[in-house]
Amino acid sequence: MVNKLNKFQTEIVIEDKVISSKSPTYIIAEAGVNHNGDMVLAKRLVDVACEAGADAVKFQLFDPDELILPDVEKAPYQKTAKAHVSQYDMLKELQISKHQCLELKDYCFEKGITFLATPFDFKSLDELRELGIAALKISSTDTTNVGFLIEVAKSKVPIILSTGMCFGDEVALALDALSAYTRDVILLHCTSAYPFPESEANLNNIKQFTEQYGIITGYSDHSEGIGVSPYAVAAGAKVIEKHFTLDKNMTGPDHKASLEPQELIKFVQEIQRVDNILGSHRKNVSLCELENRKAMQKCLVAKRDIFKGQLICDDDIVAKRTGGKGVPAIYFTDIVGTRACSDFAKNELIRLS
Repeated sequence: MVNKLNKFQTEIVIEDKVISSKSPTYIIAEAGVNHNGDMVLAKRLVDVACEAGADAVKFQLFDPDELILPDVEKAPYQKTAKAHVSQYDMLKELQISKHQCLELKDYCFEKGITFLATPFDFKSLDELRELGIAALKISSTDTTNVGFLIEVAKSKVPIILSTGMCFGDEVALALDALSAYTRDVILLHCTSAYPFPESEANLNNIKQFTEQYGIITGYSDHSEGIGVSPYAVAAGAKVIEKHFTLDKNMTGPDHKASLEPQELIKFVQEIQRVDNILGSHRKNVSLCELENRKAMQKCLVAKRDIFKGQLICDDDIVAKRTGGKGVPAIYFTDIVGTRACSDFAKNELIRLS
């Protein structure tokens, strides 16, 4: 289904999962670089994501020579891990190859979980497309990289775009660039600090994105612990992404801001709990309410004696609890102005002819 105002899809399919305003929240367990370049750890991360019940597990593919200049300083949150090592050298240690990505993709298939990845450069993008990836997640670092976004959009697979570190007009420009080539875009609100004060979560952006662009929205969560993601779901996020690790004490830039296995299980359960609490998009009487409705809702009875053929006025009938018997009080205005079909004694249930 395409939103006529902005040309973005309001229903997107990633492998066997439909994502829309009425679907369960799509949960991406972000392994990122928390494998530390070790395939044994990478596969264990896949296992953990499966055990937690996530819909997808996501890795990162990059070539440091394509991504960064050798002398670029680390981001502040990266400096806690191997402070003496440059960002370039750190990325070299965390790099995985196209062949390893294929191995992980195949392993994910065996385990029954969707393999996703973020490309950080054109070479990595080409490699992921060659692997036949189900969707591409684009990091906040490339939301303003218009040339890259255009090439990503030509991939003809769903795109999940994060918006951390971006101004609103930059998000608009990014979506303009993508919309010329694709309609399959999911927009994630994000605060790119690891972690960040909850006062800077700004979850109202989720609703704002939905209303402004008519697009499927989600949340890339860098808050501490289970954090604000459940509230993001309540705010309208249909995709949630969260970093996880095998052990927060491992060496690496993202471990400390990630969930450990048991936390990831609780995280998924909490998201699913919120989905369950949000429930239906249609207002109906819940099963648990039926008996209470019968006992508590009011029906119409005669307020005083009414005679057959008498024109019924609003002072002739009143609503009382009747145990669910009779004409519901919501039809009060339909009864007033009609003529009584028979005699009614005071407190007698009103009947229709």
